Amino acid sequence: MADLIYEKFDNGVVILTMNRPRRKNSLSPEMLCRLVDAWEDFDADADLRVAILTGSCEAKAFCAGADLGLLVPLLTGAREPQDKWDERLLADPDILYRALQRNNPTYKPVIAAINGLAFAGGTEFIQGTDIRLAVPGASFGLTEVKMGLAPGGGSLTRLIRQMPYAKAMHILLTGEPLTAEEALEIGFINEIVVADKLMDHARKLADQIAANGPLAVQACKEAVVRTSGLALDQAYLIEDEIARAILQTEDAVEGPRAFMEKRKPVFKAR
Repeated sequence: MADLIYEKFDNGVVILTMNRPRRKNSLSPEMLCRLVDAWEDFDADADLRVAILTGSCEAKAFCAGADLGLLVPLLTGAREPQDKWDERLLADPDILYRALQRNNPTYKPVIAAINGLAFAGGTEFIQGTDIRLAVPGASFGLTEVKMGLAPGGGSLTRLIRQMPYAKAMHILLTGEPLTAEEALEIGFINEIVVADKLMDHARKLADQIAANGPLAVQACKEAVVRTSGLALDQAYLIEDEIARAILQTEDAVEGPRAFMEKRKPVFKAR
């Protein structure tokens, strides 16, 4: 079976399931390539509105990070490429960053359903998502320094923006794990959900978001992403640009009209 399962549902929700249960859903060249293909398809299809990212339930893990015996040796040159996935990754190193939603992220919302440990690249992956649900036994950590590596999939830049400085530095420098309860306390995740309700809750959230105006939803995320780190005067210019563009859409006419007519709006992403 493929290292990534990509499912689409009628209301525009998609589920991406990392599927390497015997390796705790660790990142392989194949998985990274398939993730990039899935993200590009999701982003390009106007009918697709919200993504849920999770790990194979059989693994009891979200993602254990890079496969240290397969992916890392390929990237360091310790092994030669052996298949089309290896060759594609070496030919386009940016695949790693696009897969983790670091470079050229989608402006469509992504929900992380964290069903177990999320170490190294798994924690980096989470930083590229928008709403994060985790099971009580989930744990997070950037263990790269223990291997003599640096977490360059986004954590050196994003982590400090998503939690207090001292906590981020402790995680980066020690490689020690963070429990789900600790992650919730510092706002790194949104909720802790019991395992047998995790995907149901993720789907409920995704369905709720998918029912909203898709262009408006994307505009919210685009503004947040594009204005991150900017001075307010610069950020407001981007906010104004995006808000004005939304007012010119058919959906912006349909929403208030449906409200006045006491019916559900029919948004067409136009």
